[in-house]
Amino acid sequence: MVNPIRLLRHLLTPSWLVHLKFNHAAMQQIAAAIAATENQHAGEIRFAVEAALPLADLLKNCDAMGRGVELFSRLRIWDTEHNNGVLIYLLLADRNVEIVADRGIYRKVDARAWEEIALSMEQMCREGDFVAAVTTGIYGVSRLLGEHFPARAHDLNELPDEPVIVA
Repeated sequence: MVNPIRLLRHLLTPSWLVHLKFNHAAMQQIAAAIAATENQHAGEIRFAVEAALPLADLLKNCDAMGRGVELFSRLRIWDTEHNNGVLIYLLLADRNVEIVADRGIYRKVDARAWEEIALSMEQMCREGDFVAAVTTGIYGVSRLLGEHFPARAHDLNELPDEPVIVA
């Protein structure tokens, strides 16, 4: 059964809210943080933000983790040489952060470490500091990637650094 309060919250969250919270300068700051941290490890980080889930997904009781996994696939984050791509996904209507890690890094990092980063980001979002939440998450994910996939001399940037606004 669909939670009526959640349904209303998603239906009443306008898509322009993403652009209000993440203006052009904020998106450039996030892309720069991804680019800078990827110089410190051999992993790949992507960030995606969505205002609210589509009605069809809500009626199927889709949650942020399910949507994050779908976006992980759609954005081809799994398509890295060492399977060390990570998606940070923010669903504004729920103020929910999900971190989806590819199997190469997922096997090496305890699920609690990902959850701690996500919870910290969610707290910052509740306080209204969305850009700081995202950059904090990027640095947290980067630290974990650096522990298990240190930078090498000839690392390639396999995925775009630019944030994705899911429409």
